[in-house]
Amino acid sequence: MLLRSTLIYGPAILLTRISALLLLVVVTRLLNQEEYGLLTLVVTVGEMTDTAVTNWLRTALLRLGGKGEVSRGSLMLAGKVLIATTALALVIAAVASAFVVPARWQEFAVAVCVYLVVGAIARFALTVLQMQQRHSAYSLLESLRAVLQLTLPIVAIMIFPDSFLVVSLGSSAGMLAAGIAASIVASRRVVAGPPRFTGRELFMLGLPLVVMALVGFGLNSAERLFLNAFHDAAAVAVFAAAYVLARQPIDMVGNAINVGAFPEVMGRFDEQGPAVAGELLSQIMALLMQLCLPVAAMLIALREPITGLLLPQSYHGQTGLLFPVIAFAVICANLTSFVYGTVIYAHKRPWLLIVATSLGSVATIGLSMLLIPRLAELGAALALAGGSMIALIACALISRRLTPVPVPWRDIALSLAISAASGVAAGLAILPLRDMAPLISLIAGGAAGGVMFLLMTWLFRPAATRRFLATARRRIAMARG
Repeated sequence: MLLRSTLIYGPAILLTRISALLLLVVVTRLLNQEEYGLLTLVVTVGEMTDTAVTNWLRTALLRLGGKGEVSRGSLMLAGKVLIATTALALVIAAVASAFVVPARWQEFAVAVCVYLVVGAIARFALTVLQMQQRHSAYSLLESLRAVLQLTLPIVAIMIFPDSFLVVSLGSSAGMLAAGIAASIVASRRVVAGPPRFTGRELFMLGLPLVVMALVGFGLNSAERLFLNAFHDAAAVAVFAAAYVLARQPIDMVGNAINVGAFPEVMGRFDEQGPAVAGELLSQIMALLMQLCLPVAAMLIALREPITGLLLPQSYHGQTGLLFPVIAFAVICANLTSFVYGTVIYAHKRPWLLIVATSLGSVATIGLSMLLIPRLAELGAALALAGGSMIALIACALISRRLTPVPVPWRDIALSLAISAASGVAAGLAILPLRDMAPLISLIAGGAAGGVMFLLMTWLFRPAATRRFLATARRRIAMARG
């Protein structure tokens, strides 16, 4: 099931991540560092506001709305709440803009508010598709969003150059188009009927998520705001570029697993009990480590050719030093959200996440204030990693009291060994090629690391490899048919 889900959602998530990387390559060359820094701050403020005000609704819908048939009554109730929360988010974003970028707050506020409105439409529609278990439709529409959010900003910046607002509006236009398409597709399978939950149930589940988001300020890109405050938007640009490069490949794998696994865990918890759900989460943890650790090792080994190929010279320097720290933070965050956090959601006790998030947030904010003034971008990465690790430890301890998730120590140890071998192979392959073009080094290192990963996986996990290849062949045959 996990491999099937990963293969279904993988192509769309891969395309989304590739789109983000290509946009990074283009935009960092067409915008100066200050403008690109402002663009990343738009996303930061938008995501922080969305997480605090509207994201809880989507999570609550996935938990309370069931899967398969989705009633019109459920969506009408949730839609009314979405309109109200989005309106509140717009007010918060406008006020925040005056504090984050006082010199250009009008432009900044417009970008963030449009980002929030179109994001609310698209994400709500995609959540409904997730509830309906329409995996192929979800994957197709995510792919459409990725293509539009790559092409429209590039077209916009070609017409109106050197403006973060134009790029942001172009990206939002792509999100809106995909959201409208997703809404039309999802609406065709909505069934008549009353809501499966009451407004009180929705808010009771969602209120702790709102509080968690507020206390989790430090874990939701706050280090970028501190970078902007202690340094400038150019420093934010360097950190954000490194963060995208180091995070996207790992997140691509984690999200491909989680998009299908989360509803499945909820279903098994309700139908078969906590013990069965805990075993499934143990398998999810093992799969995350099997796939994410090798990706992280390859990123660390190949960080120099990656930055040399994808980023302008002005972004080089400390960018390579950020990769190992950011990769560690992303893996911690994935384990927190996709494994231990899922236990708490399954028990419908999301307020327990407030404790874990608070500890991680306090750690990130404290480390940011301590390290960013002296270490700039590296300090931001270290602060993020420290807070993510604290949040992971706290969440694991809390979830253990609800439903213990068996830790697959053997699988993790094996994954670490395979990852280390893959990283070493990639690093050794590029040593003789340092004076050559970054693309050549990247191809050689990626090939060497990939071959090592496949060989060691086949050697130590032959059964899993055969299952993966069989599932992949079935998916390819279905696509051809």
